[in-house]
Amino acid sequence: MADLLIELFSEEIPARMQVRAADDLKRMMADALKGAGLSFDAADAYATPRRLALHMTGIPESTPDVREERRGPRADAPEKAIEGFLRGAGVAREDLVEREDKKGTFLYAIIERKGRAASDVIAEALSDTIKNFPWPKSQRWGDGSLRWVRPLHSILCLFDGAAVDMEVDGIRAGDSTRGHRFMAPEEFTVSDFADYRQKLLDHKVILDAGRRQTLVRDTAQTLASAAGLELVEDTGLIAEVAGLVEWPVPMIGSFDASFLEVPEEVLILTMKKDQKYLVTRDPATGKLANKFIFTANIEPSDDGSAVTGGNERVLTARLSDARFFYEQDLKGKLEDNLPALEDIVFHKDLGTVAERVERIRKLAVHLAPIVGCDPKEADQAAELCKADLVSGMVYEFPEVQGVMGRYYAQAQGESDAVADAIRDHYAPLGPNDACPSAPVSITVALAEKLDTLVGFFGIDQKPTGSKDPYALRRAALGVIRLITENSIRIALNQLFDQDLGLLTFFGDRLKVQQRDKGVRHDLIDAVFAKGDDDLVRVLNRVAALSGFLDTDDGTNLLAGFKRAANILKIEEKKDGSSYDKPVDVSKLGAPEAEALSDALARAKEGAENALISEDFEGAMAALSGLRAPIDTFFDKVIVNADDADARASRLALLAEIRTAVNTVADFSVIEG
Repeated sequence: MADLLIELFSEEIPARMQVRAADDLKRMMADALKGAGLSFDAADAYATPRRLALHMTGIPESTPDVREERRGPRADAPEKAIEGFLRGAGVAREDLVEREDKKGTFLYAIIERKGRAASDVIAEALSDTIKNFPWPKSQRWGDGSLRWVRPLHSILCLFDGAAVDMEVDGIRAGDSTRGHRFMAPEEFTVSDFADYRQKLLDHKVILDAGRRQTLVRDTAQTLASAAGLELVEDTGLIAEVAGLVEWPVPMIGSFDASFLEVPEEVLILTMKKDQKYLVTRDPATGKLANKFIFTANIEPSDDGSAVTGGNERVLTARLSDARFFYEQDLKGKLEDNLPALEDIVFHKDLGTVAERVERIRKLAVHLAPIVGCDPKEADQAAELCKADLVSGMVYEFPEVQGVMGRYYAQAQGESDAVADAIRDHYAPLGPNDACPSAPVSITVALAEKLDTLVGFFGIDQKPTGSKDPYALRRAALGVIRLITENSIRIALNQLFDQDLGLLTFFGDRLKVQQRDKGVRHDLIDAVFAKGDDDLVRVLNRVAALSGFLDTDDGTNLLAGFKRAANILKIEEKKDGSSYDKPVDVSKLGAPEAEALSDALARAKEGAENALISEDFEGAMAALSGLRAPIDTFFDKVIVNADDADARASRLALLAEIRTAVNTVADFSVIEG
């Protein structure tokens, strides 16, 4: 058994592509080797800004010999059929043997193939992998035909310590690579993976991305602590930074404290998005500090002051721009921006952003008493919720829309409720995003999302398959969270035309959301089937139903219901009539049937009374009393009695079971 080491050395690979590229290299090579009959023990892939690497262990030196018997046509088959079999099997006529079985004498081809050298298989596999690598974006350079994310400079391919003989687009594989671009750019040879990793380290390259991330995080925390500050954790940014450097050297810099007057969201965005800097906080105040952590890709020759000074100057220019936009925006009021919204088209069939704002205002005023907030505040927040879209700051930094609206609203003296609603009206943006809980924020957020849904469903721009260009699924999930997490009692059908199909859409989204919480989709279907469109009540019903079905009484009642429903379905189809009619107790002809009839009347009344007060557990408790009489009925009574009157009455009794049990939910759609 031998090891395989591959390195594809190129110009800088974008950080966002590195993890996927390393996985693709491992997957493609593993699939190719397995497909050729080569096994291996383990495979590990690595990525740095300039290289993809793969280490595979336990690979045999050749593929196994193969002996295959392939059955062909009968021995007396036409010659053309036999010739076709010979071509397909790749054998000569004299290589065939005849064998008899119950169906006659057949020809068999004995195909024997000697194993191939693993190095040959690897060469073919790597060549195909490189030529067909699935980069999201790729390019050609020079006179070559190879497409790669950036110019590919060299291929290192060692199997059992020897270079594999292969070439791709004029690049011949070998046993050498290069180190850090600036600190150790010279070429060096390696003998195996351990030698490769150590020599990379000696040449200022840390191969493992996880180790680079740990180094960045730990050093940044140490630098922040030494300055008496806390590092603002940002796992995604640390991973991105680790993908930008092969030899991370975190350092600390500062900026003028006067920039802290700019909203911290803008400061963080400027440092993170443009410069990839980590930010710090003052633990005493909880506010941002004027210190930042940057990561160099080189060990400075001096004390680091030159590199630090350069980063500070660049950041100062960025922050100066941000402060300029902020100060300019503060010179006006949000209302001053409203006319400009008339020039922005929201959608060609749904009008301008200004028209959309008017719709949101009307809907917010309508929702305000339902949510429990001041309609005037809801109207004011809705009117101003999109005004920051035409501000200088949001034009420069679209990510802070809503956030800046809150700052500007506060600056012009709006109430905290109005200002917060302007910020919150986009939320929640996803399952992990905080859900607004303040009444005005809830109201405007609901209005914004409902306008989106009704508008696009109204022009028949519904999601199809995996396509959802207007994020309508996200909007529906946002509405569901706003309603259920804040216990807003509202009937969805009061908000939109039933013909739009939105209620079904909400039902599907509710199932997706609740599935992640372990709630069965069929129970949601069972409750929705009753026509309930109050999401808070729906989930309360589902919870009670789920708890009931987890008990023996619930399981057995469901089984009894299914049995009754199946019998009814068969008999009603056969008789061509429905048995949903009053039960003639005098003709049931069995005490067990009469006892069940009495129990059904009590259970149905108890369940209906409990539902009036939304006591869903009580409704289930009322139904649980049906378990014993239903079990006894099916044990002792023959439904299809010879007496026609008794049969009709007993079938009507089964229909009563169906009606009583379906009081709380439609049990027919429950699985099990």
